[in-house]
Amino acid sequence: MSKIQLENEKKIKIPGMKFDKPAPHPDKAEENLTPMVDIDRVSFFYEQAQALKNISMSISKNKVTAFIGPSGCGKSTLLRCLNRLNDLVEGARMEGAIRIGDQDIYRDISDVSVLRKRVGMVFQKFNPFPKTIFENAAYGPLLHGLKDKKELASIVEKSLRATALWDEVKDRLNDSALRLSGGQQQRLCIARAVAVEPEVLLMDEPCSALDPLATARIEELMVNLKEKYTIVVVTHNMQQAARISDYTGFLLLGELIEFGPTEELFTRPADSRTEDYITGRFG
Repeated sequence: MSKIQLENEKKIKIPGMKFDKPAPHPDKAEENLTPMVDIDRVSFFYEQAQALKNISMSISKNKVTAFIGPSGCGKSTLLRCLNRLNDLVEGARMEGAIRIGDQDIYRDISDVSVLRKRVGMVFQKFNPFPKTIFENAAYGPLLHGLKDKKELASIVEKSLRATALWDEVKDRLNDSALRLSGGQQQRLCIARAVAVEPEVLLMDEPCSALDPLATARIEELMVNLKEKYTIVVVTHNMQQAARISDYTGFLLLGELIEFGPTEELFTRPADSRTEDYITGRFG
């Protein structure tokens, strides 16, 4: 038996780890929660190499869920399964089911552009298009056929306000997006994603290329955006996961070792492998 399972259940102390608000007790964790994404016995293969092994979890609506684990554990592969980006990889295949609402996204949705309107994506390296700030924020609505200029301008302003960027760029919307700072470019990419009002927003290491100040802005933004969107984030930074997420999943060698309320997972992990990882014994 692990020491974390002894009767005294002493909390693990991790240097630099803080929890600004209490997570729900495990017995109450599922109360009043609406599932947004259901991952059901998912396995994933790159040709003969198995990257994910029989993963199941339910991701709650209007919460931030973080995936943590060492490099190569399958975090990004699992994230990219949620909007079928792995479809682009030759020889890749998935077993199991992923449902958003009552739709299996692999069996019930044939047009991936429809899925990616519902499930937005923000990447590790900020990637604004070589267009104006306005054109970047308007890209999604234009792609989906919106032509009314007044409505388009309203959507652009709304998405830029949602990402705390409007006051910084409102007087230079026709400037190139590439002239923005790194943190501003990443917030513009988030604005581009939310402009089509997705149900789920995926973020793959969104702060890894940013300085601490820009990282703090993005973290604050993620916490605010969960009021409207369900957010799933991959991060190597355990302190970041502790700061921003409501739920955390720990992956190791393609397996989901543990999933639950963030504070419970970090301070009273149920599996000794989780404890070993978060206390720095490996990874």
